Formats: sequence, C-alpha cells, structure tokens
Amino acid sequence: MKVLIKSAKIIDVNSKNNNKILDVLIDDGKIIKISKNISEKASTVFTESNLHISTGWMDLHSNFREPGFEYKDDLKTGIKSAIKGGFTSVLLMPQTEPVIDSKAHTQYIYNNTKESIIDVLTTSAITKGIKGNEIVEMHDLNAVCCRVFTDDKKSLDRTEVMKIALLYSKDLDGLIMNFANDKSISNNGKMNEGVTSTNLGLKGISNIAEEIMVDRDINLAKYTEGNLHLSYISAKESVNKIKRAKKEGVNITADVSINNLVMTDEMVKTFDTHYKVLPPLRTEKDNTELIKGLKNGTIDVICSDHSPEDNENKKTEFDNAAFGILGLESMFGLIGKHLSKDLTLEEIIEKISTNPRKIALKQKLKIEEGEIANITLFNPDVEWELTKSDIKSKSDNTPFIGEKLKGKAVAIYNNKQFVVIE
Repeated sequence: MKVLIKSAKIIDVNSKNNNKILDVLIDDGKIIKISKNISEKASTVFTESNLHISTGWMDLHSNFREPGFEYKDDLKTGIKSAIKGGFTSVLLMPQTEPVIDSKAHTQYIYNNTKESIIDVLTTSAITKGIKGNEIVEMHDLNAVCCRVFTDDKKSLDRTEVMKIALLYSKDLDGLIMNFANDKSISNNGKMNEGVTSTNLGLKGISNIAEEIMVDRDINLAKYTEGNLHLSYISAKESVNKIKRAKKEGVNITADVSINNLVMTDEMVKTFDTHYKVLPPLRTEKDNTELIKGLKNGTIDVICSDHSPEDNENKKTEFDNAAFGILGLESMFGLIGKHLSKDLTLEEIIEKISTNPRKIALKQKLKIEEGEIANITLFNPDVEWELTKSDIKSKSDNTPFIGEKLKGKAVAIYNNKQFVVIE
C-alpha cells in the first residue's frame, strides 16, 4: 500500500529535510521518496491544512493495566488511546497482576499486540513481584527484547539491590529506571508538602523525599558506570542535581510527567481527586525549573504517565483515592497550550520522539528516503476542546475534559499501517 502525504512541514533535526514543506511517499513500510509535488499514484493520498510530520512519538511511561486490571483498561483500549494521542510506540510499566517480571509475562504483551500499528513495548520489574528484594532474571528477559527494567512507582529503596541492578545494566547494555521517592520520608503522603497541604490538612510528600534518592542513584550510577534513567522528576533541586551530574559525565537521563509541567498543588484546593498524582503536583517554582531543565537538556523526555483508574478508586475521599491521570490523549495538546512559548517545535519533538527512542530502544529514526516509515502527522496550532468522546480508555480519570488545548495529531503510519485519527 502506497501512502502519499502532501505538503507536510518536516520537523526532524536529524534530517536534511528539516523545516522544509515537501511531499512524502511511503511504500511497504519505507519512505521511498521525498520531494516537491510528487505525482506518483498512491492508494492513499493524505492532505491537511498546516500539516506537519515528525518521527513517530513515543511515550516512556504508560499503563494499559492488562493483565489483572482489565476493568480499568486493557491492551486494546490502551492502543486506541495511544493512536488518539498520536503515538506510534509506548513503553508499558510492569505494575500489573501478575507483575511483568518474567519472559512469559513479556511474551504475553508482545503476542497480544504484535499486529497493532502501535509498537507496544514493555518494561520488566527490577525485582520479583516488585517487592524490592530479589532481582529478576535480567539476562533471560533481555534475550526477549526487554531492555528496560523498573519497579516504577514502587521505588527501589534497597541500595545494595539498586547497585547490583545497575551493574547488570552495564553488562547487558540494559537500562534501569527508578522513581526517586524515599518512602520512609514520603511516608504515604497524599500531595505536595507545603502551604496548600497544611491548609487542607492533608499529609504531604516533601521534595526532600525525591532529592535524597536522586543523590543516591546518581552516586550509584557514578560508582557502577551503569545505565540509569530517573523517572518522574518533580522537584526543582532534583533538576539542579541532575544537571551537575551530567556535567560530571555521569551516565544518566531523566524524564518529567506532563502533569508536573502544567499543574500545581494549588489545584488540589477543591479536594478533586483527579489532581491526585504521584509524584504529587508541586509548586510553580518547581514547574518553572523543570521547564528550564527541558530547555537546557537536563531533562530529556516528557512522558504522559498514562494511568487509567476506575471510578471506585477515584470517586472517593482524597486520602483513599488512587494516584493517577490519563495522559495519552491529551499530552500533545497540553504541551502546545502550556509549553510552546518556552520550547520550540523541534525541542518538543526531541522530548516526545527522538530522546525516548534513543534512551529506551537505542533507536534513531529519520525522515529521509530509504528510512523506515514510523511517523506522526500533526497540526501544532489547531485549538480544540477535549471531550469525553476523545477518551478511548475504559476509565475517564482526567481533569482536562472540557479544556481547550493546542496542537493535535491527525494521522500515524507505522508497521505498514496508516490510520487517520478521528
């Protein structure tokens, strides 16, 4: 099937065609021609006003909840959410039931998604059952294309276990992700520790719970020379620590959730559980520092932290509600609305496509002739309102329904498939 994309502005700093408005012809999964006014016949011709094209977007932190929590979401609906958001690849977190911590579990994910337009990739837990004690069979898992290991929101507390995991990562050329959250300090907090938590009478999670573990993990990465990625950075001082470590040559990368860029703890004042996330929403000063970190390269990736939760776990008292917000469908529109004044379009694509692929997959895509066709087509300037019908998850735990966003994906091509996003 030939697909001809007409008059698209190419956003790809790795391509000689960057910032040029050209036609792109795709056949059998490859880009076969890029030129002005391609007249060759194609089974599908796609054109759209203000059309832009980039390498396919990748989310570094998604939860599709299958196996075990299919009442919240599953692989099929998760894929629909990814398509709606313009993503061609997602990396799943292992907090399912059972936990993804063996070859059989990873094969379950791949076998049930292999025909999809979306590359559904999965992490494995670092420790068996995400219990923080016994390391999984990392060599066996790596052999079935599982390169990334994380205990995700459980945070790996035991220093000696983290050290061994990082040593394995060096041997395997794998990647260890850790959410920096010292649980002995965060101590089951419900929101950011500060003026707002004090006024509301809610137990807070202080920045220091993150900062202490960032220090520990940086020191371990320096000692082991392992491959470390810090997930969900939310505190301003953490950004400074990572910046210093990178200057010293420590092998470290980091991401930030869209939630911690566009919202603050002030939004919790209504006790709306839609704003209960982990890491918690921090202050405007934290957000400003995170955005600066994105701009100067300290923070490498923006992730959606797509976390479907059912009504029973969300529509309850704030103390008892589950953490999490849906993210895939709204992420690009939120970036356009809130961050386009700080980040160029090229920098945004770097944070949601180029860097996630490089960090998690060691993959480099380019929009050039002869390259694999894995692309997202989008309009960065269109303003639109997120409605309930835009949510493709089984859950609807997002505070953004009814909000005006800016920028929207209109189509994706991957795995020899083309989908126009409705």
